[in-house]
Amino acid sequence: MEKKIFIVMPAFNEEKVIGRVIDSVMDEGYTNIIVVDDGSEDRTSSIVEKKGAILYRHAINRGLGGALGTGIAAALGHGADIIVTFDSDGQHNPKDIGRTIAPILKGRADVVIGSRLINPKGMPLLRRAGNFGLNIITYFLFGVWTTDSQSGFRAFSKEAAAKINIRTNRMEVSSEIIREIGRNRLRFREVPVKAIYTDYSLRHGQSSINAIRIVAKLILKRLMK
Repeated sequence: MEKKIFIVMPAFNEEKVIGRVIDSVMDEGYTNIIVVDDGSEDRTSSIVEKKGAILYRHAINRGLGGALGTGIAAALGHGADIIVTFDSDGQHNPKDIGRTIAPILKGRADVVIGSRLINPKGMPLLRRAGNFGLNIITYFLFGVWTTDSQSGFRAFSKEAAAKINIRTNRMEVSSEIIREIGRNRLRFREVPVKAIYTDYSLRHGQSSINAIRIVAKLILKRLMK
């Protein structure tokens, strides 16, 4: 039986690129696309509707964690067998979706991370160093090593997605997902993916201040566990 694959895209003020990103994903044959408009103040929602994707809207900006939680729950509600999280800023190549879901389709993994750092060619050095630092912190806090803990490109079986408990609303959700992989003892693999860096995607990516906030919140969550 053919698996139902859903693509979940969190989006906040992405009117400049969201239409092109949706088109590029559909061109690869993935038509079940859920976009969570996280309180955008621009035309993101209207563009999503015109493109024929499934739209969910937050009345206020809750953050990446809130948008992912909404999107994953929605995909499960639509009967997804595999859920792929995919950034809406054009950073990811939809041609990598196939390799990311392959270990799940073959029964070899419950969760797959699309790692930009297995082959980091083209990634700015400062961003590479920042991500590596967050990988180390995530490992020491939660005991799961990944080469790209902050990657937004992931795939989950429906069983794994149902076990992932997202409690944070903000950017530290990426490390929280790694924690959930370890807590639930999910089978986990990484595959290399290529990041597409443009001036636009770099402006929308992780800042140094955000990285500091993520570290502080991760440590606080660990202490409160």
